[in-house]
Amino acid sequence: MEDARKNKILDTAIELFRAKGYSSASMQDIAEACGMAKASIYKFFASKEELFTAAFVACHQTLLDRAAALEREEAWLNLSPKEKLRRKVEIQLEYTVANHLFMIDFKELPIATNEHFIAAWKRKKAALHAWRRELLIEAYGDPIEPYVWDVVAIFRGIHLEYLSFVQQKVIALPMAELAAFIVDRMDAVISDMIRTQPKPVIEPYNAFYSYLNPSDAPAREETVRRLVDLMDKRIGELAKPEDTKKELQQVAAMLRAECERVPSNTTLIRVLTAYLDGVPELRSYVRQLYNLLS
Repeated sequence: MEDARKNKILDTAIELFRAKGYSSASMQDIAEACGMAKASIYKFFASKEELFTAAFVACHQTLLDRAAALEREEAWLNLSPKEKLRRKVEIQLEYTVANHLFMIDFKELPIATNEHFIAAWKRKKAALHAWRRELLIEAYGDPIEPYVWDVVAIFRGIHLEYLSFVQQKVIALPMAELAAFIVDRMDAVISDMIRTQPKPVIEPYNAFYSYLNPSDAPAREETVRRLVDLMDKRIGELAKPEDTKKELQQVAAMLRAECERVPSNTTLIRVLTAYLDGVPELRSYVRQLYNLLS
């Protein structure tokens, strides 16, 4: 009985939040729509923020549940990996459009600063990130494993960009056709990556960082080390005399050591980077290093 009342409150809240937005939907509105006293709502949810967080979590779980149900259905059908992916993209598009308040990164105050909502938001982003990886590995197999997180980033970017146009009501395609369009574009991107085998940009060590989960000092230090390693490799490829390249590599080694020192000598770092910046082929590395150290 109690579970039924709680579920009724949650389902009603989802509908009202969806229709009126977070700020405009009050606890009194929800209570009246449920046919309950407002005090009864507070027995289950201590605040509007807690109720919205529960609605937010429930909506994302519904999407994952629907995708899992579709996967069970697909087990009985002889569908290609590409068609399975298209069907899941279609479901995600349709569900996100219908529940955009909960499915798009939510920044409406004061809920966006509520610690319990932020924790749920972080878990949601991580779960969707991992889910997208599973979808793409299932569709394209082991060949994309070395750069799967780059594929996930491209897929997410394409998906969100087209979804923004859908929300503005300026795309006339049914979601099934938009999903097919997105999957076709991913086919082209992934075919090119498998053919050219680029060095990954996003790897397991940095795949889950975002504005909600900002990088920490060790992660940034690791990025600096990787950038200096790339610069050292680029020095070895320069069309310059060996003694010049050796000198540049020595400077890069000094720079690496100083960047790793705690505390580092910022004056020495500026001198070393200024020297390397004098080589046109190394300027892009040096400028990215400035960005990382700022």
